[in-house]
Amino acid sequence: MTAARLRRLLTGAYLVLFFGYLFLPLGIMAAATFNSSRFPTVTPWMGFTLSWFQALWDDQRMWAALGTSLLVGAGVIALAVPLGLAAALLLDRLHSRAKTFLYALMVSPLLTPGVIVGISTLVFWREWFGVSGGLFLTVVAQSSFIAAYAMLLFSARLERFDPVLEEAALDLGATHGQVFRRITLPYLMPAILSASLLAFLQSFENYNTTLFVRGLDTTLTVYIATKVRTGLTPAVNALSLVLIALTILGAVVYEILRRREARRQAGPAEALESA
Repeated sequence: MTAARLRRLLTGAYLVLFFGYLFLPLGIMAAATFNSSRFPTVTPWMGFTLSWFQALWDDQRMWAALGTSLLVGAGVIALAVPLGLAAALLLDRLHSRAKTFLYALMVSPLLTPGVIVGISTLVFWREWFGVSGGLFLTVVAQSSFIAAYAMLLFSARLERFDPVLEEAALDLGATHGQVFRRITLPYLMPAILSASLLAFLQSFENYNTTLFVRGLDTTLTVYIATKVRTGLTPAVNALSLVLIALTILGAVVYEILRRREARRQAGPAEALESA
C-alpha cells in the first residue's frame, strides 16, 4: 500500500468518525420522534407514528416558552450588538498601552461561568434597583457576555478596514456621522448580520445564566430542562427535529442568496475585463 493510498484511507476514516460523532445522535433523536413509544427511544420500536408532532402542537406551555425565548433573543440582539460594535470601534481607534488591558477586560465575560454571571447580575440589580428577575434582567445578563462575541466579530472585520477611506471622506467635508453611516457602517454590515445571528443563537440556547435571572418567565431551554426532570416525551424530539429542519433551511437559503450576490457582483467585473 502506497503512502498516498494510506493517507486517503486515514482521511476517509477520520471524516466518517467525525461526521458520525456529529450527526448520529441527531439521527437517533429524529428516528425516536416517529416511534409510538411514550419514551424518547428507538428501541424497542413500537410502530411508526406522527402523534408526537400533534402533542407538540398542543403543548401551549412550550409555545409560551418559545415566545419568551424569541423576545429575549430580540432584546439581546438590540443590546449586545451595539455594545459589541462600540467596544470594537473603541479598541480599533485606541493607540495606547491601555488597549491590551481593555481588550482583556472586555473579553473576560466569556471566561466567566454562566452561573456566576447570572448570580452577580441578579444580586446587583436586586440590591440597587429592586429588580428580582424577568425578561429585562434576562436580556441584560445574557448581553453581558454575548456582547463580547459580537465585539470579536467586529474586531476581526475592522482588521481589514482601510482607515484612509474615512480620512478621505473627512477631507472632502463629510462629518463624522456621515462617514460612519456611509462608509464604516456599510463595510461592517456583514459582521453586523453575523453578530446578530450569533447573539440570537447564543441567547436561544443559554441555560445557566437564564436560570438565575428569569424570574417567573420560562424560556425554551429552561422548559425543556424541566421536562427532562418531570418526564420527557418524544414531543421534545419533535421540537428538536423542527428546529434542526429550520436551521438547515436557513443555511440553504443563505447559501443560495450568497451565491446569487456573488454572481451579481462578478457580472460587471467580467464584462469590464472582456471589454
